[in-house]
Amino acid sequence: MFWALMAHGGIKQRIPGTIDPYLSCRQILLMQSFVETKSIVRKIWGKSDTVLFIFAGAAAEFALNKAVDWLYYTGKLPSDPLGRLFSTVRYARGIVFSSTDIAHKTIDSIKQIHQTVEQNRGYSIPDWAYRDVLFMLIHYSIASYELLERRLSNEEKEEVYNVFFRLGSRMGLKDLPVNYIEWLPSRQFHLMNDLKKTEFTIDLFRQYKKHLGAMRFKVLIEGQKLVVPDRVKNLLDFNDFSLLTPVVPVYKISRLMKMDWLLKNIILPSDYKDQFNELDVES
Repeated sequence: MFWALMAHGGIKQRIPGTIDPYLSCRQILLMQSFVETKSIVRKIWGKSDTVLFIFAGAAAEFALNKAVDWLYYTGKLPSDPLGRLFSTVRYARGIVFSSTDIAHKTIDSIKQIHQTVEQNRGYSIPDWAYRDVLFMLIHYSIASYELLERRLSNEEKEEVYNVFFRLGSRMGLKDLPVNYIEWLPSRQFHLMNDLKKTEFTIDLFRQYKKHLGAMRFKVLIEGQKLVVPDRVKNLLDFNDFSLLTPVVPVYKISRLMKMDWLLKNIILPSDYKDQFNELDVES
């Protein structure tokens, strides 16, 4: 499930979550959503700033994964690491806002892409590597929302887990914990066993800096400190203090004053500003 990262030029189909213009109103109304309209998952993935922190956290953990060599196999990741990672986030978000039918078709297409890459390379992506990506999306969905909004209840965390459990099940992933509580030790096990700082890690962070520039790269690092687990901090030699800690309350106020666009313009590269702004679906 390294998603769009593995895609040879991407999936040539309608973007997940969009509606076929030839469907009748009745057909649209009859389409069942993959995620319920009032779900906390839609609130999490419906705000660009929350997705931005999901993106930042995933960028750090991706670089440490022992299976990151698979992401280098197609050559797409090192040449455009931000674009590849953002594609992964967009696919996940597209599934969240899709009908069940479109979500399943998208997941099946992603699965087919990975099977093709596996055939070309001659052996299979380890099952734990697929789970790691799924586990990242679960963790950073919760961590990012709690950073920018509020603490989630156990029921809401279970709801987040359930959505990605269904996604993983559709992918055919094995040994997925049945609920959020059982997932917690499994997540910790993966963090301790599947992450390692390698030459790929160093190269990816070098590419991040190259594509972002020194100032934005520094912001990325400080943002990652706010959402990554301790295991990731230790491997990346991050300290516990982030320069963004005092900025977060100011940012929350700026959102209330509709001034958050100013900070986003400063932080985001011009190539990604419009793409991130398009992620906002909530007022």
